[in-house]
Amino acid sequence: MNARAIFAIIRKDLKVVSQNKGVMLPIIIAPLILFVILPWVVALMPFLEELFGITPSDTQEMINQMPAGIQQELAGYDRYQGIVKYFLVYIMAPFFLIIPLMVSSVIAADSFAGEKERKTMEALLYTPTTDRELFVAKLLSGWLAALAVALVGFVLYVIMANAAAWSYIHRIFFPNAMWLVMIAWVVPAIPGLGLGVMVLVSSRAQGFQDAYQMGSLVVLPVIFLLVGQVSGAMSFSVTVMLLIGLVVWLLDGLLTWLGSRSFHRGRLLDA
Repeated sequence: MNARAIFAIIRKDLKVVSQNKGVMLPIIIAPLILFVILPWVVALMPFLEELFGITPSDTQEMINQMPAGIQQELAGYDRYQGIVKYFLVYIMAPFFLIIPLMVSSVIAADSFAGEKERKTMEALLYTPTTDRELFVAKLLSGWLAALAVALVGFVLYVIMANAAAWSYIHRIFFPNAMWLVMIAWVVPAIPGLGLGVMVLVSSRAQGFQDAYQMGSLVVLPVIFLLVGQVSGAMSFSVTVMLLIGLVVWLLDGLLTWLGSRSFHRGRLLDA
């Protein structure tokens, strides 16, 4: 494959994305809310209890509904310490996975369907690149951007979570082993779901909004993980993260294979 052509397309796609406010705003605002603002909201737990009339028995009931493994981990903490750590470590984990999935989906929608909307797809498809090179370049654009946002967001969240919880826990408690496995194994795989789905739906979409709306259901698996964690039906751990990552990588492979079979210049021009 022509590496220079691939990286030229990647640079062009990322430049276009950086100049598109409709794409950049959600990429910037969502991580800021989740990784910077939300940890400090969690740190206001005592004030929120008074504001909403939450009693100590209410929070204790929440702790009692947590999976046994998490209850055991939080056994050495008082009520506020346990709640803060539970939210910052376990509830925030599935929220974190939404970010690279969202970024890859937004960029892929703009990269494929957005090209049609801007009437630039024809010029791109007539460049001296093969279908495979163009397909790889488009995937790498979204994957690299999603991974970069996730890694920067992780560094921000490490700082903010420890700073926000310092008045309760009085030490650096984050990240734990589960989060490190998630960042190293699951997060690099998550963008592939958004990219793979967007490749398939963009051939039928006429514009960015159309493609993004069609592919928005890709977040449902992550929402199910969040519901399972909050309801106590499952507990995130190193083993669970390893299994989730394996499933996601397998799905990535399937979606990439299906996408590569449907990605043809003629089909994109006729769509």
